[in-house]
Amino acid sequence: MDLTRRELCLGFPVALLPALLATERAQQPTAMPSSMYPFDKLPVQTTKGAQFRSVLKGKLATGEALEVHETTLPAGGAPHSPHHHVHSEMWLVREGTVEITVNGTSHRLGPGSVGFVHSSDEHGIRNVGSTPATYFVVAIGPGADS
Repeated sequence: MDLTRRELCLGFPVALLPALLATERAQQPTAMPSSMYPFDKLPVQTTKGAQFRSVLKGKLATGEALEVHETTLPAGGAPHSPHHHVHSEMWLVREGTVEITVNGTSHRLGPGSVGFVHSSDEHGIRNVGSTPATYFVVAIGPGADS
């Protein structure tokens, strides 16, 4: 079977595709593997009376950066002043009562509640209860893993 020059030129990019895909995969950072994080094995850091447990940090197989940590704030405590960043964040409240302020609007959340802040929205969280408040933060997007 003889191929014309046109047919050969049309087939050339298809023949290179496996090599191009292998190069692209090699340049991508390795995605986090499936893993478990037992609570009693998470190291605890304490700052200003708040306890922080880093759970995981890395890239998903689809390329998004992901970071998860747990925070326990004392009554009246806040981890930092309101701020904003490129990645989005979600709070999963486990115990206590927190107030999450997004772009100047405050919301009270108790156990089992979830809060979400869109990329670049100014936000802050504080414990407005009389007991410690514990919540998980899930950060997804650019910069979440840095």
